[in-house]
Amino acid sequence: MKVKQSDINDSNPELCALICERIAASPQQRITFAEYMNLALYHPHHGYYNSDRPSIGKQGDFITSPHWSADFAEVLAEQFVEMWQILVSGALEEDRPFNFAIVEMGAGRGTFAENVLQYLQRQHPDLFKTLTYIIVEISPILQAEQRQRLGDIKCVKWCNWDEIVNNSIVGCFFSNELVDALPVHQFILESGQIREIYVAAENPKNEREEINFIEVSGEVSTPQIAEYFDLVSIDLSASVYGDGYRSEVNLAALDWMSTVAQKLQRGYLLTIDYGHPAHRYYNPRRREGTLQCYYLHRYHNNPYINVGRQDLTAHVNFTALERQGELCGLDVVGFTQQALFLMALGLGDRIASLSANDAEALDLATFLRRREALHQLIDPRGLGSFGVLVQSKGLRDGEKVHEAKLSRRESLKGFTVP
Repeated sequence: MKVKQSDINDSNPELCALICERIAASPQQRITFAEYMNLALYHPHHGYYNSDRPSIGKQGDFITSPHWSADFAEVLAEQFVEMWQILVSGALEEDRPFNFAIVEMGAGRGTFAENVLQYLQRQHPDLFKTLTYIIVEISPILQAEQRQRLGDIKCVKWCNWDEIVNNSIVGCFFSNELVDALPVHQFILESGQIREIYVAAENPKNEREEINFIEVSGEVSTPQIAEYFDLVSIDLSASVYGDGYRSEVNLAALDWMSTVAQKLQRGYLLTIDYGHPAHRYYNPRRREGTLQCYYLHRYHNNPYINVGRQDLTAHVNFTALERQGELCGLDVVGFTQQALFLMALGLGDRIASLSANDAEALDLATFLRRREALHQLIDPRGLGSFGVLVQSKGLRDGEKVHEAKLSRRESLKGFTVP
C-alpha cells in the first residue's frame, strides 16, 4: 500500500516528519507497523491520544458504551459489588475490613468512573466507604479532563504502572475498548512463509514532492511472533491459508496482561472489547485482517491517511488473553458477549421498567433517546457483540465455595442466563 502525502487532507505534518525521521534512522530504513502505530497514536506531543482534538463522543471519531448512557456503568457497578462481596466473604477475619480497589485502565473522558462512583455512593455506601478508584491513563490530555471531572472525589487517584506495587491490588482491574488500541504487528504470508509488514518511506524526487509512506515485507522482527501462534494454537502453514493472507499479532496485549497479573493480589480482571477467539480471528476468509481506522465516525482500512488525527484499532484475540493469563496465574471465570453480560446484570429490567413506567413521565423525545441508548448497548450488530472476558487470581477457599454453588464454571452474576 502506498499513500501520497498530497492525498492526505488531515494529517499532522509534524508527526509525519517525525515518523519519516524514525524510518530514516532505522538500520534498514523501515519500522515495524507496531512502531508506526505507536507513534501515530501515542507520540507524547503529536499522537492521536495526546492531541487536544476530541476523539471520543459525538464531536470526536467514535462513541464508546459509557457515552450512550449511565446505565452501562451502573449495571457494571453491580458486578463490582458482587466481586467485593465474594472477596469479603473469603477474607480472613484479621484481613477485614480491607480496601477494595477498582483500577480502570484507559478511562477516556472519565464518564464511566463518574457514573460508577455516583451509583456506588448512592446505592452501595458500604462499598463506597472502602473503595479506592485508581485510573491508569497515559494521555495527559485525557487525564486532565478526568481530573477536572473527578478531582473532587477523595477515593480517586491517578497512577502509572510503576506506582502500583506488585501483588498489591485487591479488587478488579477494568478496561473498556483499551486492548484494541494497543499497537499491533502486521504480517503477510508469502510463499507459505510468515513475513512481517514494515513501513518505509520513498525519498521525494525534488523538494516540492511529498514523501510517500510505503509497505514492505521482510523477515519477522522478533521470534515472539511465531511463539504467539503456538500460544493460540493457530497453524498458518495449513493449506487453507493462501499467499497474500494478512493479519495482526498483538504482542503488546501479552505484555499488558503480564503487568496486570503482577499487580493483582486477589480479585478480578474484567476486559470488554470487540474481538474474537483465535479460530475466528484467523479465519482463512478474513484475508485482510481486522485493522480499522476511525475518523469522524466513519471507518476505513487505510492507516496512512489522517496520521495522528484518526484512531487505529485492531480486533482483540481473546484466546491470546486467556492463554497468556493462564501463564501468569489467572483463571478464566467466563467469556461472553456484552449483550448477554449486561442483560444478566439487569439491563433488561431497566428496559422493561422504562417501557412500563417512564413513557408517560418523560416527553417523547427524551423517552425515545433513552430507549435508543439502552438498546445500543445490546445491539448484536454493534456494542452488544463485544466480548466480555473475566479472569481471577488468588481466590481463597471461601470464595471458591461461592463459585462451587453454581453449576457452570462461570461464577459471577454477569454470566448467569438472564
